[in-house]
Amino acid sequence: MISYSKLRIDEPAPQVMRLLTDRPEKRNAIDHNVRQQLIEVLTNLLTPDTRALVIGGTHGHFSAGGDLPSMIDLSEGEARSRLQHIAHLCRLISTTGIPVVTAMEGFSAGACIGLALFSDYIVAGKSTKILFPFMKLGLVPDWGMLYTLPRRIGLAAARRLLTSGEPVSGDEAQRLGLADETVSDEEVMATVVRRAAELAGLPRAAFALMKRRLTCVSATLDEELGREEEDQSLLLRGEDFREGYTAFVEKRKADFTRPDRRAK
Repeated sequence: MISYSKLRIDEPAPQVMRLLTDRPEKRNAIDHNVRQQLIEVLTNLLTPDTRALVIGGTHGHFSAGGDLPSMIDLSEGEARSRLQHIAHLCRLISTTGIPVVTAMEGFSAGACIGLALFSDYIVAGKSTKILFPFMKLGLVPDWGMLYTLPRRIGLAAARRLLTSGEPVSGDEAQRLGLADETVSDEEVMATVVRRAAELAGLPRAAFALMKRRLTCVSATLDEELGREEEDQSLLLRGEDFREGYTAFVEKRKADFTRPDRRAK
């Protein structure tokens, strides 16, 4: 088992796990060790008690992106291995069935934007500088970004951001739909934790199924109706629906987080 020396891990709210990249001397740049530690945590530490995940960075910055010095003079095999490692992490994040909320603070560039785009909710600070440096470096966007970014903000807007190289402010990110909410710099992390805690209260099984279908969109209406039949037939027989219906009848808020209310 590796030590999580480049991550800070805590539980800032009940059943919410927070993962913060901690390389302040590099503005939290993401190297192989950071990726591997994220993979280890997502593989080994998420439990049925974890109902939401917060992603961000320490010392007021999300991340400077990929660790550029580690990319120099790679052989083809080394380059492919690096991209396969990134792809493994992307798949883990994208298939996590719980809500993922990202704190886009301070300097936020490249790789961390790709990571954020797998989130269900993104909070940016007013002074956040979001950068897409790939073209300036002679590279194409990676971390699945050519798939996720157009789906979030549209093809034309994605093309403009990726080719201009100009920094995007927090307010502009929200206008484009890249961020879901913009707050003062001092409020970003507290807002993210609050949103994660709210999302943690959603019915876990229903959220996971909804997220899977939003991520992997059906090719046809018939396919979607078939998936809908499978999912809803399962949920209609579950404990969460029973709790939701009982709460509706009793005119109270449903509680899906108690151990005896968890979906089977």
